[in-house]
Amino acid sequence: MADLHVKINQLQLKNPVLTASGTFGYGLEFADFIPLDGLGGFIVKGTTLHPREGNDYPRMVETAQGMLNCVGLQNKGVDYFCEHIYPQLKDIDTNVIVNVSGSSLDDYAACAARIDALEKIPAIELNISCPNVRQGGMAFGVTCEGAASVVKAVRACYHKTLIVKLSPNVTNIADIALACEDAGADSVSLINTLMGMAIDIEHRKSRLSIGTGGLSGPCVKPVALRMVWQVAKAVKIPVVGLGGISTAEDAIEFLMAGATAIEIGTANFVDPAVTIKVRDGINAWLDAHGCRSVTEIIGCLEG
Repeated sequence: MADLHVKINQLQLKNPVLTASGTFGYGLEFADFIPLDGLGGFIVKGTTLHPREGNDYPRMVETAQGMLNCVGLQNKGVDYFCEHIYPQLKDIDTNVIVNVSGSSLDDYAACAARIDALEKIPAIELNISCPNVRQGGMAFGVTCEGAASVVKAVRACYHKTLIVKLSPNVTNIADIALACEDAGADSVSLINTLMGMAIDIEHRKSRLSIGTGGLSGPCVKPVALRMVWQVAKAVKIPVVGLGGISTAEDAIEFLMAGATAIEIGTANFVDPAVTIKVRDGINAWLDAHGCRSVTEIIGCLEG
């Protein structure tokens, strides 16, 4: 078997397969389908300083080769996570990463500081890019200055591995990645969902309660792959790639484009065991091609 270990700053992953926030619950929901400790890590649902109800229904709709959502970061808040969820996760033998979001710099910092105090949470993924809330992430993630301001605020109170999740709904994603790197990010992950909408032509209104939502699934993969390739060439910190990955071949494309690790999102709704299948598929491909380590193919794209 090939060596699947990769490293994001000080974060050691037993393999490059992670899960995308918002598609894997708190991980516990998938324990009947896969061994959670067989993943490089999993990223729990978006967590905010205060509880959020999310947007009104309907907030999910199927599209060609994907889905739209405007869930709106529904969660019970960071205190609930620390008191009720963390005790159930802390002894799982893999990296448990918390996705942190907020609507102000103070909210981001306060939430991150509370996660920082949890011994068995080695990293956070900072969501500055979520396009399906009326306020907050989108305002920060679309400019270099806004992105850097959040990273700096969190970096001042968070001392472990800091991954920043980037929005694709920008003019030049590489510039924003560089701004995050300069502000103290240890890694960037991309892409979050693309802005989209669907219309009910019989009722002449949007199929989503707030009009628009985030598009994910196989349909976004070519865009995501291009952006990962661009960012990986621009920054020195590790890149985590996501967007439409549903097979080992998809994952290998992202690795070759320069991603150190990958996240699987929407595919979890189709096949709850997809992450382990992708992990094993990467290993089989490496063995078939005489590669001793997955690191041999990271960023190997020619041209």
